[in-house]
This record gives sequence, structure tokens and C-alpha cells, in this order.
Amino acid sequence: MSPRRVRAESDAVGRQDRPLRITVDGERVDGIAGQTIAGVLLAADRPAWRRGRSGAPRGVFCGIGVCFDCLVTVGDERDVRACRRRARDGDVVTTQTRQSASDLPRDPETVSSPQSETAQEPAPGAQGNAKSSGSGER
Repeated sequence: MSPRRVRAESDAVGRQDRPLRITVDGERVDGIAGQTIAGVLLAADRPAWRRGRSGAPRGVFCGIGVCFDCLVTVGDERDVRACRRRARDGDVVTTQTRQSASDLPRDPETVSSPQSETAQEPAPGAQGNAKSSGSGER
């Protein structure tokens, strides 16, 4: 699969391009009506637009909405599969990252009590050899 668009002058079908523009992380990106958000990003030479927990770049993997590697936020809607959502002129897209809750910045107004801070501290006299929970990214 090539991320390049078919140019109008070499299109044997004779499609009429209707341009559109979306904003991705504050950057304007041009596309063609009918393209998915992933298609617009690929055509703009952006093969990856988020990172997994390991830090590995992620973009389109399956291209049919099964793998969830291409998740973005469109407007206020989180976890939109970019390979399934057609781009609309004026869409505001924000890329996502897969971070664990402990890695995210905290809002002091949402912290419920000081107990939540101390609940993660080891009990006095406890040894620091806790095992991994095994819930890492596969």
C-alpha cells in the first residue's frame, strides 16, 4: 500500500478531488474528501502519530479497525480509529499516547484525599522486592 494520492492528471477513473483541511496537533493538513483520517495522515507523510507504552511509534497496522493502533481524538471524542473515520473539513485531531495512569500529570482538584498518595507507599518494614504485575503492553 502506498500512502501517495493518485494525481488528478493521471487518474484513469476521472475523479474530481474535493480538497479538505484538518488540523492535527495544531498543524494544518490537507486531504481529499473521502479519505480517512489515517489516509490524510499517510498522504501527508506521517506514518506514525502516537506511541505505545514502550515508546514504539504507532500508526496504521491493520487498516480495518481491528487493532486499535491508530487511535486519535477528534474534537472531544477520544479513541477514534483513524483508519475507520472519514476526515471532514475542519476536523480538529489530537494524537494520543498510551500512558499508564501513573505517568499522566495530575490535576490537584481531582485528587480525592491524601490517603491515595500514601496508599502506594510501602508499609514500614516491608521489603522492596515487589513483583511485576505482568500488565505491560504486549
